[in-house]
Amino acid sequence: MTSVIGHVLSIDFPAKFQNWDTTDPSTLFDAPTMKNESNPKAHICRHLQSEAKGCDYLVLWLDCDREGENICFEVMDNTLRWMHKTQGQQVFRARFSAITAPEIRAAMNKLGEPNRNEALSVDARQELDLKVGVAFTRFQTRFFQVRLGGCQGGKYGNLDASVVSYGPCQTPTLNFCVERHQKIAAFQPEPFWVVRPHVSKGGQSITLEWARGRLFDVDVAQVFRKVVADGQVLKVTSVTEKEERRGRPHGLNTVELLKVASSALNMGPAHAMQIAERLYTSGYLSYPRTESTAYPPGFDFNEVLVAQRRHPIWGDYTSAIMANGFTAPKGGTDVGDHPPITPVVMATEHDLDTDSWRIYDYVVRHFLGSVSGDCVYRRTKASFSCAGESFTATSTTPLRPGFTAVMPWRALEGQALPTLTEGEGLPLQEVELHQGKTSAPDYLTESELISQMEKYGIGTDASIPVHINNICERNYVTVQSGRRVVPTELGITLVRGYQLIDPELCRPQVRSHVEVQIGMIAKGQADKDAVVAHALQQFRQKFLFFVAKVARMDALFEASFSPLASSGKPLSKCGKCKRYMKYISQRPSRLYCPTCEEVYPVPQGAAIKLYKGLACPLDEFELLLCSMSGPDGMTYPLCPYCYSNPPFEGIQKGGSEGSAGRGGMPCTLCPHPKCKHSMIRQGMSSCPECDNGTLVLDPVSAPKWRLDCNRCSFLIYLPAELHNAKLAKEHCQDCDSKLLVLDWKKGKSPLQGAETEYTGCIVCDELLQPLCEVKHGRSYAKRPGRGGRRGRGRGRGRGRGRAKKGEDPRMSFRDF
Repeated sequence: MTSVIGHVLSIDFPAKFQNWDTTDPSTLFDAPTMKNESNPKAHICRHLQSEAKGCDYLVLWLDCDREGENICFEVMDNTLRWMHKTQGQQVFRARFSAITAPEIRAAMNKLGEPNRNEALSVDARQELDLKVGVAFTRFQTRFFQVRLGGCQGGKYGNLDASVVSYGPCQTPTLNFCVERHQKIAAFQPEPFWVVRPHVSKGGQSITLEWARGRLFDVDVAQVFRKVVADGQVLKVTSVTEKEERRGRPHGLNTVELLKVASSALNMGPAHAMQIAERLYTSGYLSYPRTESTAYPPGFDFNEVLVAQRRHPIWGDYTSAIMANGFTAPKGGTDVGDHPPITPVVMATEHDLDTDSWRIYDYVVRHFLGSVSGDCVYRRTKASFSCAGESFTATSTTPLRPGFTAVMPWRALEGQALPTLTEGEGLPLQEVELHQGKTSAPDYLTESELISQMEKYGIGTDASIPVHINNICERNYVTVQSGRRVVPTELGITLVRGYQLIDPELCRPQVRSHVEVQIGMIAKGQADKDAVVAHALQQFRQKFLFFVAKVARMDALFEASFSPLASSGKPLSKCGKCKRYMKYISQRPSRLYCPTCEEVYPVPQGAAIKLYKGLACPLDEFELLLCSMSGPDGMTYPLCPYCYSNPPFEGIQKGGSEGSAGRGGMPCTLCPHPKCKHSMIRQGMSSCPECDNGTLVLDPVSAPKWRLDCNRCSFLIYLPAELHNAKLAKEHCQDCDSKLLVLDWKKGKSPLQGAETEYTGCIVCDELLQPLCEVKHGRSYAKRPGRGGRRGRGRGRGRGRGRAKKGEDPRMSFRDF
């Protein structure tokens, strides 16, 4: 038995279509696609193939939704060819909703087959999203952000986005937020007036509602106020009482959980979904991705209730429900995928972290509420009359709390009316003419945005959090107080541009239509290839029209963002014109030379400053010092020109579109033999963690001197309390690593005789090895050796024994 970590394979274009410079985005609609391993470092494919050898049967226990069915076939692609061939059915599909012994036994007793149609529907969505999203994204990014008169860099300096992306689900999601913003911006408040008589009985004031509501003419409102004031007495014309019910909730589905997490628990949808999935894999909740709000026939409510009746908080309530009898919830929708989300085992606040407990607490309370009685209350309505004008007052009085006993936030609130009798007169204390203003709608909350996405079929219960998270990460919206989603200038400008060119590009109806067709594939009612071809043909036509009319959107960008020439601050000198270049910190970060009109990308997300006024010996550009964020972030020098235009073969250009912001040649990758900042001069040895990395001395890491791999995140902290560290010219005779010359502070040396200087190899030297700290990687293997006991000169020595790279046979499932 083994497991996978999500999708085994992911869809992408072949290598010939990966280069943004040489590939016309319009050709991507007809480009072939291929499946690659999603997480190559985990070697899941190789692992599955190895496990399949010698097996006769395959039982698939993947999530029981469309994505799970798709993963089933990915697993089959990496197992069937390696299994023994036997007669009859070899592949079986287990369907379950919770990780409990009864569910597992039941699933094992009625094994079925994987659903190919549902798997094909996922393939169709993936292909459409890839081709449409990448085509539009590449064109937009190159047009608005990449080129300036043929030079890499961009047209606008404060665009604050390295990629101007488009997504068939992402963009309609953004459109909901921008449309609300446009309504707010276009709203014109109007003054209104309301006649409010003030009366009381027995010292209790009565709040009245005027039958006419609001008046927008102050003169007319003043006339009515005078008429009511002259009446002097407010007469009770009728008093009615009616028993009403507030229905208990249906079962809890994914969308409702995400909405409550955002509105009541102040959790973003993506974070809430991660927690729910973790609670599921830990056995505390049933499967959290479900569209159903109705429990299926035969659902065992007693099993869920029994698990909760000893809980210290709601155990007594649960026992009372079981003792008094309960009725299964009615109504809701049974989509047929999974039952609603329910608790599986009991957990207390001490068993879970804070956010996990809050999600678990809500799920349990929602389930208990769904099997509780309705909330019963009495509604009292009193009608009044004065000088021909009618007024009403209402109140609610709880009779039986029902489900609100365990879900108190849904309990009824309000003050009961005093005892009133028909025909009774109440003297007017005052007649107020209240003035107010109509108010604009507020920005959408995450909860409201999720409702809109569900209404129009944008995304699935599993992907809705991803789409919301994407528009946040793309800097199209920000989540502000009250979890309100406010579009940024970039998000507003993009949607306004789509509205000017082709409104259907951002409206939800187009994606909703595509989702209907994908649903037909899942049900076996439509051919996958035909649906994909038809949808791609529609989007190809829209793409070509968009390209022809993109100047309309560019006019909006020119009005909203600053030209590159007027952005940034002077930082370093250009090696061509010897004038200062400007550093533009907004994404994508870059240097711009106003004289040469050339742009040079720099690493994204790093702090950039001048490096001691030093210049590159190849092109005379002033060097920069790049510091990555985080406590263990590495620092390294780079030449802006070499980073963008590596003078050596085999190194990708910095800021290359096809590299998603990676690539480039900092000094730590430079093979120049004479530059003192190059890998040749500052490199110590090969990296034990990756295949082609070199450990390079960080020249500005004092007082915590360190060695960093120039290819991966492996690093070594050198001994503490060092005054200085540098590389020697000599190499270790055992492992060929460069020796390190370490100079300790006076009185802080671990050397015998309080010597402060020592030369040794940190790979082989027994004295240095325990003084170094390895992070983000495996340690060097320690081998017996003489270490510092046989040194050269004062306090010098080198160890013996060769560092040996070992292959880690264990699989890594930390992302599971």
